[in-house]
Amino acid sequence: MERQFVWAEITPKGEAALRGGHPWVFQDEITALSAPPEDGALVDVRSKKGKYLGTGFYNSSSKIRIRILSRNANDRFDADFFARRLRYAVDYRRQVMGPDFTCCRLIFGEADMLPGLTVDRFSEVLVAQVLSLGMERRKDMLFDALVRILRESGETIDALYERNDVPLREREGMAQGKGFYGGAGLQTGLNGHTEIRENGIVYDVDYINGQKTGFFLDQKYNRQAVARLAPGLRVLDCFTHTGAFALNAARAGAAHVTAVDVSKDVIALAKANAARNGLLERMDFAVADVFDLLGSMKSQDYDMIILDPPAFTKSSATVQGATRGYKEINLRAMKLLPRGGYLATCSCSHFMTDALFRRMLHDAAADAAVQLRQIEGRQQSPDHPILWNVPETDYLKFYLFQVV
Repeated sequence: MERQFVWAEITPKGEAALRGGHPWVFQDEITALSAPPEDGALVDVRSKKGKYLGTGFYNSSSKIRIRILSRNANDRFDADFFARRLRYAVDYRRQVMGPDFTCCRLIFGEADMLPGLTVDRFSEVLVAQVLSLGMERRKDMLFDALVRILRESGETIDALYERNDVPLREREGMAQGKGFYGGAGLQTGLNGHTEIRENGIVYDVDYINGQKTGFFLDQKYNRQAVARLAPGLRVLDCFTHTGAFALNAARAGAAHVTAVDVSKDVIALAKANAARNGLLERMDFAVADVFDLLGSMKSQDYDMIILDPPAFTKSSATVQGATRGYKEINLRAMKLLPRGGYLATCSCSHFMTDALFRRMLHDAAADAAVQLRQIEGRQQSPDHPILWNVPETDYLKFYLFQVV
């Protein structure tokens, strides 16, 4: 039986983007609709000449009018279709993450052809964000299927918590909120804390009140890269959050590690994580604004400085200001480090492209009158896969340098 979807005709510009692999159709790229679509429903996308280009979720409340789900005209978007997508994503993580499969990002939105759905796994707890209306209307099916797929493969999943407390949902015409999902035989009413082990370090994850989903998983292997350099060094970890970079350095044998963040709450959590791992004796903690701290410190105090700031820009309009911010903290760090010292620096905004980030680092080094010897250039861990035709999935830049 032939499926009957509303179809949307799009501009040549929109067609070129879809043919190039990008999964979004913007509001000004739609030139005609065969009928008014229901928000959250599936629509077929056609070229000016009537050529089928894909099928996706429609939302009149969003600037991204259509999020492409499939480019196969023969797909039937039933429960089996979504189960296949979920299983494909899970199998990919099991293969690329190996022993880290128990603590990783299971679903990464468009990178897994599940637009607007993010799911992180923290041992026996899943934490989800639903950021598209199409996924919101199908989340019961999706959540139940994901839990079933994991359990059938021998994984223990006790709870699923929704972290839908993000402003982006309102721009998609959805209310914010958070809470336990009660389907699929899952527990609710838990205390919101779970324990994970990453790189041999144990963390308490607060998935109800912590930032994002409770823990930043994308720097997993970048922390290992820092740890390899850390033995014997005096390390300053800026924007420490839960203390992950600092703890990796301390566990690897750093002479001493100072962890800094502007938030008293996250410093308390970082200190608790240090105690949990028996690392307090070689660490200290400070609540401070990193910009002010780097400007007031004496040089030669540290052999390694780690800069892992929050995204300074979340739109193309603010990139110039963000570049100044990135340059300032990197310039100050370069001036503080001794010759032969080490700098780990990163940006987690896809608007701050790798080319812009590298240019900023070059300019900062010139102003600091130092040279940078690159040790490694890295990105996010592979559970956050990058689709080369979708630049939004390529967001984390991470560099390790020796200052010479």
